[in-house]
Amino acid sequence: MSDNTESQAATATGETFESAMAELNRLVAQMEEGELPLEAAIAAYQRGVALVRYCTAQLEKVDRQIEVLDREMLKPFEADNTAEGK
Repeated sequence: MSDNTESQAATATGETFESAMAELNRLVAQMEEGELPLEAAIAAYQRGVALVRYCTAQLEKVDRQIEVLDREMLKPFEADNTAEGK
């Protein structure tokens, strides 16, 4: 599956960043226990890769949104020198 297809699949099922991270944490914990059969471990790993890609895409999207907001809204503060003369 491509990165775009995985992101589309995640959003089509109503996946949120938070739910994806929670699922990823559960998968990692299961895999770290070392009790999963080989086929289940491979499936968990594949799902984990898809979740990491989805979360990374979401973070990059938010990063781009913040950059746009920074450029539009935040400007360097310039002290008003007229206040000192009063």
